[in-house]
Amino acid sequence: MKATLRAKLDSLVGRLEILNNQLAAENATRDMDQFRRLSREHADVSAAVALFQDYLQAERDANEARDLAADASMKSYADEELKKARTAMERLEAELQKALLPKDPNDERNLFLEIRAGAGGDESALFAADLFRMYTRYAERQRWQVEIISESHSELGGYKEVIVRIAGQGAYSRLKFESGGHRVQRVPETEAQGRIHTSACTVAVLPEADAVDEVVLNPAELRIDTFRASGAGGQHVNKTDSAIRVTHLPTGIVVECQDSRSQHKNREKALGVLAARIRDKQVSEQQAKTASTRKLLIGSGDRSQRIRTYNFPQGRVTDHRINLTLYKIERIMDGELDELLGALAAEHLAEQLSALAEEAA
Repeated sequence: MKATLRAKLDSLVGRLEILNNQLAAENATRDMDQFRRLSREHADVSAAVALFQDYLQAERDANEARDLAADASMKSYADEELKKARTAMERLEAELQKALLPKDPNDERNLFLEIRAGAGGDESALFAADLFRMYTRYAERQRWQVEIISESHSELGGYKEVIVRIAGQGAYSRLKFESGGHRVQRVPETEAQGRIHTSACTVAVLPEADAVDEVVLNPAELRIDTFRASGAGGQHVNKTDSAIRVTHLPTGIVVECQDSRSQHKNREKALGVLAARIRDKQVSEQQAKTASTRKLLIGSGDRSQRIRTYNFPQGRVTDHRINLTLYKIERIMDGELDELLGALAAEHLAEQLSALAEEAA
């Protein structure tokens, strides 16, 4: 094991002792937010320390086996034990490297999923509806809750824009790599001559802020307008001005919500989306300043980046970031995303491990 890795693990052993004392203190639960943060850190640190203790035991077993090999009558047995210990050490070191990777603090958050039609007119709006169904079907398979925040329909039944809130364990960690440009190649239903058209949509996945308070929303910087909610075809959902439009004046970010008949609930939902968008903007600006120029740009949230192509005539879906092509487009569009999302997560993990190795070199 490299000295830098061992040094990090030794420091974690000391950190675990500090956390144990803090959590055992009489006033530990006085600040519940702090208590929860310490508890989460304790779970992560204790898991890594347990692996380290197993590694140290395997290391001791290897040393004992080497000493035993000095006895000619025990050499065969000692060689076998040494082989077992070395195998265990290699496995545990790999697990420890993963355990030491920086955790994304947003992974366990709920999220806002925003899908917008782009180039391609009505066909793009229809594709936006297909993407909406794909993600909601995936969410259903995970037993996550899906709540429509706002939607703007096109004339042919697609979506110019749709925003949903997805709530469930690990939701953001699974879908966070979906932000970017999604392109479709297929023959539109309106195409009389059977020509293949290309159109595109943009997808944004934003982690939900724990509370609006996490992003400071100054009432003086908000313009809140009310208007009458309307449904498809121009039919009024209700006869009161319950729909809400919130404009954040410093950034120009605008959020509308008309899903509920209650003006108060629509306002609360709109502020939640606004907080998530402001938070995402702040994080993106910070990332741009620190400029992590990893070649994959997985999860960078670059809206202009074309990340995936859905080719219906060939029955394939290609993710351009990892050069992965799957010939199962119907199943993917029906929400079977585990193979695709798993491959993205695995590549991201490989990139992190590579960066850790460069740092330790």
